[in-house]
Amino acid sequence: MQPETIRIPVGDGLSLAADIAGPRHAPTVILGHGGGQTRHSWDKAELQLAQAGYFAINYDLRGHGDSDWSPDADYRMTTRANDLAAVAAVGSRPVALVGASLGGLTALTAASQGLDAAALVLVDIVPKMSPKGVAKIVGFMTANPNGFASLEEAADAISAYYPDRPRPKDPSGLRKNLRQGDDGRFRWHWDPRWMESPHSDPHTLIELMDAADWTDRVPTLLVRGMKSDIVDDDGVADLYRRIPQLEVADIRGAGHMVAGDRNDEFNAAVIDFLQRVMPSAG
Repeated sequence: MQPETIRIPVGDGLSLAADIAGPRHAPTVILGHGGGQTRHSWDKAELQLAQAGYFAINYDLRGHGDSDWSPDADYRMTTRANDLAAVAAVGSRPVALVGASLGGLTALTAASQGLDAAALVLVDIVPKMSPKGVAKIVGFMTANPNGFASLEEAADAISAYYPDRPRPKDPSGLRKNLRQGDDGRFRWHWDPRWMESPHSDPHTLIELMDAADWTDRVPTLLVRGMKSDIVDDDGVADLYRRIPQLEVADIRGAGHMVAGDRNDEFNAAVIDFLQRVMPSAG
């Protein structure tokens, strides 16, 4: 089963790149990657969702991967949420939102703005994030503004940031997350202005959630990496208070990039949850 790549207009002449797979009129699952990643972080999950009978839409967020960059650097969370609503219009109802990190915050914002979701899966993200963990990630993402001379140099930087994950013997897989400029250097595959813009305000998101009516009726799963820098016990407790029916799946041995650290275990937890709360046709 080969995904089909499409482009989804989101207004102002911009469009987002997305891969779609599975029965076109089946319940829809939208996959939103984390900040600094691309849709390729979900490649295996997308295929397994399609095999389970879902219509999967796996998209690059605005300013990431093969999606367009905002000419005016508009990467506000509300703008991303509007993009997600346009992505959801491509699929059928019911629709579930699966988001990692930035993709999860986007899903929370979209649901709080009125996007009708039948289920929500948050991957190692909560509105009340650990400040220390956020600072660590921001430090890594802004550490090499001039890029890398080679894929090997990029792999070394990732290993230094994340020593628990084995360094790949062949770094060619990193090409999906890097772009090579005219100067021959490799840079992360996202608009660097994104990190400079006010793209994420958790206080605004919390206010949106507190004013929304979905938090007590939409089945929600938090998949937490037990070695995460971002999600701590305080953040989980805060999310429980805001979403009373919250379920939590703890993935041992996984950090913030849960799907990459324990891919099969992660996919199984997500598909099991979705089959219970939004059964597929398969």
